[in-house]
Amino acid sequence: MQEILSSIPSRSTKGADIITDTLKLDRSHYYIKRRQIVEKITFDQRTFYAKFERINEPLNDMIAAQHLNRYHVIATPLLRDNKTNYLVLEYRGAETSRFYAMSKHLIHSLFIKQYHYFQGKKRDYLLLFIPVESLSLEEADEQVRQISDALATRMPKEWKCFPDKTIPECYNIVTLPYEIFAI
Repeated sequence: MQEILSSIPSRSTKGADIITDTLKLDRSHYYIKRRQIVEKITFDQRTFYAKFERINEPLNDMIAAQHLNRYHVIATPLLRDNKTNYLVLEYRGAETSRFYAMSKHLIHSLFIKQYHYFQGKKRDYLLLFIPVESLSLEEADEQVRQISDALATRMPKEWKCFPDKTIPECYNIVTLPYEIFAI
């Protein structure tokens, strides 16, 4: 796998700084999106069909750069030993600037001092990362749901919350951001 990825040229590793400098994501392994289903998972009496394949190699800057250059879609795990360092809201709706304004106001009213907004693959795809201090999955799920519920009183819910205790660990992943969000 590493040989295949290293054969693809990367135009720039500058964007990979987002992952290494701004976000301290788990780089011990990563997930790569495939066109077909790679795994069928039964979890809590539900069936999930995963398109992200786990690669048991460290995420390096070259692979991150290939993601940023859109050769692959790469994701990283949010959980390590059932703990997380980020709460993530992944917005995929038509009102990106409204979501940005409403969520930023909510975060300030909750006295959250550190947070990061990033642009996803498409223009209407926004990622909000809120750093936390090594929370368990249950605590993180509760906190991110409280933020989501407060936000849902102001606008239609067009986002996903991570980490989520109702989905398998391999679904508690986040696609690497492409750039810092700017209005």
